[in-house]
Amino acid sequence: MPKLKNKSGATKRFKKTAGGFKRAQSHRRHILTKKSTKRKRHLRSDAFVHASDVGLVKQMIKA
Repeated sequence: MPKLKNKSGATKRFKKTAGGFKRAQSHRRHILTKKSTKRKRHLRSDAFVHASDVGLVKQMIKA
């Protein structure tokens, strides 16, 4: 019988959309003083999970 529960960490990190799975950008938690404003601004936007990782994400959140 297959596993029923999702990976709860994955459900918090990924959101399923029509275009794929959205995820947040990394490198925005600390040591921000040396990073430029432009770099931090671009890191604010969400990105999509790469095609090679979509299968793993689907498996983790049972989508």
